[in-house]
Amino acid sequence: MDNSVLVTGGAGFIGSHLCERLVSENHRIICLDNFNHFYDPAIKRKNIEALKIADGFSLHEGDIRDADFVEQVFSTEKPGSVIHLAAMAGVRPSIEQPLLYNDVNLTGTGVILEAARRHSVTNFIFGSSSSVYGVQEKVPFSEEDTVSRPISPYAATKAAGEMLCYTYHHLFGMPVTCLRFFTVYGPRQRPEMAIHLFARKIRDGEPITVFGDGESRRDYTYIDDIIGGIVRSLAIPHGYEIFNLGESRTVSLKDLISLLENGLGKKATIQNEPDQPGDVPVTYADITRARTLLGYDPNIPVEQGVDFFVQWLKDGIS
Repeated sequence: MDNSVLVTGGAGFIGSHLCERLVSENHRIICLDNFNHFYDPAIKRKNIEALKIADGFSLHEGDIRDADFVEQVFSTEKPGSVIHLAAMAGVRPSIEQPLLYNDVNLTGTGVILEAARRHSVTNFIFGSSSSVYGVQEKVPFSEEDTVSRPISPYAATKAAGEMLCYTYHHLFGMPVTCLRFFTVYGPRQRPEMAIHLFARKIRDGEPITVFGDGESRRDYTYIDDIIGGIVRSLAIPHGYEIFNLGESRTVSLKDLISLLENGLGKKATIQNEPDQPGDVPVTYADITRARTLLGYDPNIPVEQGVDFFVQWLKDGIS
């Protein structure tokens, strides 16, 4: 079996952890990243600093929308599998720049899919998001639930990306797995995301902004558990399948802040603001399908995961 894997967005938060895991398991990793300025590119370069000297790792810098560049990478490296994580991320920024999100997340995904088709890739994994569920009355969220009413451009592009993936499976028989990630956190988390942003501000004695009453709930999923699910998806290709990857437990924003306060030994100064457009009241993953078909087994509760993250922050790695 070909053990070469192209990871798009491989220098990012999830991508760099994934590349490390796959290199440690003797996969040949082709990392594709454009090091854009959504957040400091130096952070992403640091994420893969150790990987760049590892055997079996190669880096290609470029944009997934550049079909000629992508074709050159596929022609040169000939990956057996693709894990497509590259995207413009974030709900709120997508409301401010919807056309950019459409361009990167849809055009870019189409370019990667088309190259994968031409080069007969045997397993295509698409990094999707729990945001595709929008506002659901039924919890936990099942893969069978409708995703036809996303409430942000980011969510809409992820739902559309899944449909595009299905089209390639249907027309060309490409094995495709779409993974809906639920609020991933841990070391190297993007600096604008709640856990990282709040932890830094509490540590530094700065006020944190809480949108709404603090009762919104998220299914926080530690990075190691997410990586475990991706690796299982790589080992077990499907014709076309969608899986939720979460902890299958919800935690309120108020309780999350308390966990950060306890870990940092400092109280937060909270500034309350109204709810933000595009935010959903709850995310909650039904992971029955992933447990059954992938052997997915998340085992890091948020209390432990937040401690791990706070220790990483205290160690001064960020």
